Formats: sequence, structure tokens, C-alpha cells
Amino acid sequence: MDINKNDILKKANKSCVGSLMETLSIEFIDVGQDFIIAKMPVNEKVHQPDGVLHGGATVALAETVGSFAAHMFLDTQKYFVRGIDISAQHVKSVRSGFVYACAKFVHKGRTTQIFNINVTNEDKELISTCKLTTITLPK
Repeated sequence: MDINKNDILKKANKSCVGSLMETLSIEFIDVGQDFIIAKMPVNEKVHQPDGVLHGGATVALAETVGSFAAHMFLDTQKYFVRGIDISAQHVKSVRSGFVYACAKFVHKGRTTQIFNINVTNEDKELISTCKLTTITLPK
């Protein structure tokens, strides 16, 4: 990475302003050579009618983290990233607290990228596992 961790996190969080990510209160909290992590509060804004985290909110968190991971390694003056496929397997429900999404590269190609994104609760228990494919396109 050519910029430091704090600069990356600042850029990531700035990109959330005025978007779905701000609506869902997604916040990027950590980044390393092969991962990026964001958290999202679990509250009534992201609940299903029966009071548990909505799978769609979980997938939005996963796609946000994976897409930004792809974005980190681009010349954003020349290219942009779009998600082209996402799948999720939800294995545990959660009613409150925070969930954390950690995106890691499976494939880092020039045109397509594939990420595994695990979403966990505050006790580090797996809530969902997601796979995201992104495409890099010229502007």
C-alpha cells in the first residue's frame, strides 16, 4: 500500500457520506495488506420485522467492504469498480450490538476481483459468509 492505514480509513469513511453506507452507519475500522474491516450497528434501522438483522443489510455491508477493498488498489482517476455478483449464506441471527465485515482477496486480477467476506458479531461468531465479484472498468 502506498498510503498509510489512517489515510486509507479516512478515505473509506469519507466515501460513505451521503450514501447508503451513511444510512446504515457503516464505519471502516481497520485495514491491512490483505484485508479491510468495517462495522455496522445492529438496531431497528437494519432489523427484519421480527427484530433480527436483515440479510439485505448484511449483504450491503459485505458489498461495501469488498468494493472498497477493490477500490483501494486502483488508479481511481482512470478506473471505477462495480459489483457484478454477490452471494451470502446467513448462519446465525443477531438482534443488537455490532457486526463486523472483513473482506479478503481470493483473486486480484486486472479486470475482475473476487473476495471472501465474513461477517461476525462482537463475540467473533460467524453471522454470514459472503462472496463478491467485482469488475474494474475504465472511466
